[in-house]
Amino acid sequence: MSQTLTHEEIYESVREILCDALGVDEDEVTPEASLTKDLGAESIDFLDINFKVEKKFSTPEKPFKINQGELFPENLTSDPSLVKDGKFTDAGMELLRTKMPHVDYSAFDADRSVDNVSELFTVKSLCDFVGRKLAN
Repeated sequence: MSQTLTHEEIYESVREILCDALGVDEDEVTPEASLTKDLGAESIDFLDINFKVEKKFSTPEKPFKINQGELFPENLTSDPSLVKDGKFTDAGMELLRTKMPHVDYSAFDADRSVDNVSELFTVKSLCDFVGRKLAN
């Protein structure tokens, strides 16, 4: 697969991956769809999505490798400097923004609830992640 893909080509590939990994219909996979809330992804599905994205966007010349926690950060909620009373602190939000620049935090900023963090992972954020990674 060529590393100079258009946004539409990335979106089509991501949609195929999500339909396969989550067993959803193509029309359900919209840019705004949350992987968990709208498409029903569970934690085990994130491993499958990770694997399928790596496989789809790798070429013999340039492997597409996603480091652990790069796409879906892990173990942030156990650090008291990052989470207090079930909500991300300013330091926690800064770390999220640094680790996941591909995510739109505008709606999440008002609430910051740990319980809602999985809703940040949308089809668009996954496409943006792939686009940023391919550009590097």
